[in-house]
Amino acid sequence: MSDLSAFPVTRKWPPRHPDRLQLYSLPTPNGVKVAVMLEESGLAYEGHAVNFQTGDQLSPEYASLNPYRKIPAILDPNGPDGKPLPLFESGAILIYLADKTGQFMPPTAAGRYETIQWLMFQMAGIGPLFGQLGYFHKFAGREFEDKRPRDHYVEESRRLLGVLDGRLTDRTWIMGELYTIADMAIFPWIRNLVGYYAAGELVGMADFPHVTRAFHAFGARPAVMRGILIPGR
Repeated sequence: MSDLSAFPVTRKWPPRHPDRLQLYSLPTPNGVKVAVMLEESGLAYEGHAVNFQTGDQLSPEYASLNPYRKIPAILDPNGPDGKPLPLFESGAILIYLADKTGQFMPPTAAGRYETIQWLMFQMAGIGPLFGQLGYFHKFAGREFEDKRPRDHYVEESRRLLGVLDGRLTDRTWIMGELYTIADMAIFPWIRNLVGYYAAGELVGMADFPHVTRAFHAFGARPAVMRGILIPGR
């Protein structure tokens, strides 16, 4: 049996199955990315909810795993060279899991880098800009009489959606017929935009039919249906 006792995070979230990959997360877009990848790949894992309402993310145990104190993070007891590997940042985790399982990444070097390119497009563009739009549309920003900040993020979000729509015009998925970690990274944020943020009408989702079509195909996948609920709050 794997010994993870050297990692302080396991004192707050004791593993029932220490031989399995440990996931520390919530069903937010960034958390869903990794949960979907784990469900799609069939890799054995154990999920732990990091409760932001009670400040779990601020605990020293969690900070020992992720000093940035965001989710998700993982602890893989079977990491490189057979040693445990702690890892945070959802994009890095997706690349690691794709390499570990040999799944959801093109087999060629060129295809790999192109997939990572679109993963970075989500990390650097879609995530931050959709998040700011959500702030100004749903949260504290709604109180601002000046709607210029909100409208700025609406326009930037539409620009990102336009790039995606163009990419998906003649492709089933971001990388064509191959479903990859780029799709797992992007579509949970589309789901958050139109669902949790209730901003579909605001950004004019009807103007992006190819994004909408691929988003619905993503949501219909059984592994996605499971992943959006993991770990339970």
